[in-house]
Amino acid sequence: MALSRVCWARTALWGSAVTPAPYVTRRLQLVRFGLAWGAPRLFDPPCRSSKLHLSPKADVKSLISYVVTKTKVISGKYHRFLDRHFPRFYVLYTTFMKGLQMIWADAKKTKRIKTNMWKHNIKFHQLSYREMEHLRQFRQDVTKCLFLGIISIPPFANYLVFLLMYLFPRQLLIKHFWTPKQQIDFLEIYHAIRKQSHPEILCYLEKITPHISDAGLRWHMTELCTKMQRGTHPAAQDILALREGFSKRPLGMDQLPTLQMKALSRAMLLTPHLPSALLRHRLKTHTTVIHQLDKALAKLGISQLTSQEVKSACYLRGLNSTLIAEERCRTWLAEWLQISCNLKEAELSLLLHNVVLLSINYTGTRR
Repeated sequence: MALSRVCWARTALWGSAVTPAPYVTRRLQLVRFGLAWGAPRLFDPPCRSSKLHLSPKADVKSLISYVVTKTKVISGKYHRFLDRHFPRFYVLYTTFMKGLQMIWADAKKTKRIKTNMWKHNIKFHQLSYREMEHLRQFRQDVTKCLFLGIISIPPFANYLVFLLMYLFPRQLLIKHFWTPKQQIDFLEIYHAIRKQSHPEILCYLEKITPHISDAGLRWHMTELCTKMQRGTHPAAQDILALREGFSKRPLGMDQLPTLQMKALSRAMLLTPHLPSALLRHRLKTHTTVIHQLDKALAKLGISQLTSQEVKSACYLRGLNSTLIAEERCRTWLAEWLQISCNLKEAELSLLLHNVVLLSINYTGTRR
């Protein structure tokens, strides 16, 4: 009996050594599986395992590159489809997409300029010409887009906004969303509106001339009005001779009547439909900004401007530069700077009237 128990124990002991437990069997299978797939063995050098390691960052980069490539391919096919089957819509679509990109670039540049101004405590008039002009233009564009933002607040109003943008692009959209043809046509329309105020402004100067107390200023004003009626382009010295008359009554900025301010607002492409106090404040602000731009431009030099910058600067100051060659625009801009840089802050009413005096009879502007 005892002998059988010993034999049974030995058999069980040897059987457990020969037949592995399920846990041991599973471990052996996993090891063999890993070796079959190239897993590093115990005595393999470490460099062998590093070659088989895949970086998660590399996988992410390759995935992003693949998505970007596929997106560009699909976008290119979509653009070719629109260009082939809907050419007019394709022009509007590409113009709109480019406009969004330009607005985003303008916003980033504006933020960079504003940040630099805040860090170094720089005022607007201390900026360079291009930075000042960029801030002025961006502020004007944002103001024009503000109306669209307000009317698109109600639910489902965005569909109405898109319709209005399509029907009234000149009134509601900024130049970033104009096609090349629209840019030429719309600038012509705006200048035609501006020209309608010129006779009214000159008529007021003729009527107010007898009320000028200084005899010398009264004579110079009469001569200037006579030249304007004959279609003669005045010289810069002819206009500068009147600087004292525009610093006090009756032609000073604070003494201009409401009708004259409305006409000057139209000449500056500003809305005239404001109360008298707001009209005066806005004209002062706008003229002061142009005066500061002129000083920065004189410091930079007209020769440093590109063709587009020259034409934009002339158009802002009242000249229809779309009809004039670049060299003549540069000549006219030099005359403007000669007048503007010799004026004091109290004489800015003359700079405001100079929008009409210096541009109305310039060669090539009359048809």
